[in-house]
Amino acid sequence: MRNYKAIYDIWCKKVSDEALLGELKGMSEKEISDCFYKDLEFGTGGLRGELGAGTNNLNIYTIRKVSEGVARYEAENNGKSVAIAYDSRIKSDLFAKESACVFAAHGLKVYMTPALMPTPFLSFMTRYYHCDAGVMITASHNPKQYNGYKVYGADGCQVTDNVANKITEKINAVDCFEVEPLDFEEAVAQGKIVYTDEKIKEDYLKNVYASGTAENAKGLKVTYSALNGTGIMLVPEALRHIGVEVKEVAEQCVPDGNFPTCPYPNPEKPEALSLGMAYAEKNGSDLLIATDPDADRIGVVVKTKEGNVRLTGNETGILLCDFILSGWKKNVRPVVIKTIVTTKLIGKICKKFGADMINVYTGFKYIGEQIGLLEKKGEEERFALGFEESYGYLTGTYVRDKDAVVAAVAVCEMAAELLKHGKTLADRLEEIYKEYGYVEHQTLSYRFEGSEGSIAKAKVLNGVREGRPETIGGLKVEKMVDYLHDETGLQKSDVMRFDLEKEAELILRPSGTEPLIKAYITACGDKESNKEIFNEITEYLNSIMN
Repeated sequence: MRNYKAIYDIWCKKVSDEALLGELKGMSEKEISDCFYKDLEFGTGGLRGELGAGTNNLNIYTIRKVSEGVARYEAENNGKSVAIAYDSRIKSDLFAKESACVFAAHGLKVYMTPALMPTPFLSFMTRYYHCDAGVMITASHNPKQYNGYKVYGADGCQVTDNVANKITEKINAVDCFEVEPLDFEEAVAQGKIVYTDEKIKEDYLKNVYASGTAENAKGLKVTYSALNGTGIMLVPEALRHIGVEVKEVAEQCVPDGNFPTCPYPNPEKPEALSLGMAYAEKNGSDLLIATDPDADRIGVVVKTKEGNVRLTGNETGILLCDFILSGWKKNVRPVVIKTIVTTKLIGKICKKFGADMINVYTGFKYIGEQIGLLEKKGEEERFALGFEESYGYLTGTYVRDKDAVVAAVAVCEMAAELLKHGKTLADRLEEIYKEYGYVEHQTLSYRFEGSEGSIAKAKVLNGVREGRPETIGGLKVEKMVDYLHDETGLQKSDVMRFDLEKEAELILRPSGTEPLIKAYITACGDKESNKEIFNEITEYLNSIMN
């Protein structure tokens, strides 16, 4: 472990921000260790960390450091311009301005949104202005104490491993206290930082509508929650455009980085949707739609005669895949792209409709990368759907990241079409299960905080990898695939997949954005047998994680 105390002492001497300095002076020994034992790691997901003082947290100094690294990389590669957007999180607007000032100091022209905007809008913006890079200030669906910094390439896709590694080298060479950003107001006055106008928003929405799946969604009633994030800037307008009757969850449609009514603003979490469900019940809505703070993920709740049905990320993806492929009218063979942890049922649906399916690693950047490869071959029109089980979807090629705006439009068009036939999304899902077989999924997360947690997380993963278990939860391991060491056709990654008897499956991987080990469980029997499988595998996981 590095000499974190020496680095802490340097920060105490050089930090000029009074709030951060006060935080530094009040730190305990453990807090000093957790905040300085390493630098916040930059990867293919950019940076993500808790707000606060120290090299392992997000603050103006770590933001300047990473921006300086990105700027040096762009300078080496003849970069000319950068797009920047930000979400509703605490200090997001400040971090966006700090980043812009660093880029401008390097002669990079900066295009910046005048207000908060969703992550997919940043992807579109990067392509729209033909920028060499894009930066989104967001921590996506994390709790309020987090913020983050995502980096995009000229194609509007988050940078993948090769570029991320090169940027990391540049970042590591930067002393955060020697970065010299320009003054923001002066840079704006000189035209080095330019605010976007209303036209780009109009063009973005035109592309959303062009990626729709039906003519309209008239007659559909929807309650919408932005979970205090950026979705409010685009989603209600998009839904009303296609004829949806939209009513908003008032408390959650005001941008607020404190997330007062949903401390964990993630549409994957039932508790994040509880207020919205109450509103939907009161409004008599057919659907509740909720988007996470940067509006790249979408949660859906369906009203049925038996009560509300909350769709999982996989279930929404299954429905979209079935709907899009069944209505496919282009005279080309469609392509569906999904991550390896996403439901296997998609393979069966693709086979029925004669579509190709591509599996990629977790992270929408890999889906965006595949869209780019289709484009290079002149086969962009073949792209039908990209999705991952963590509630992320894309039905068009105008952006290269998951987009909750177009997903909301597609879900509503699908629901409205079914409504004409007296059916709900839940009804159609049951029909699909009857046709292809019942599949259930569970995703579990195990948290490993701080320097000690980082060591423990690595120990758990290495222990499983080296032990190569023969059984998991009483189920025989029929095949283990180690994506770090085995030849899989994909680049090396710290992911393990266990094919179990009874068609069950377990996938383990460390999160790239939070101090977590994530476990993805699949069961393919009836509800009772699936419940038993989930319980047995969960018991095994709990035993190795603690």
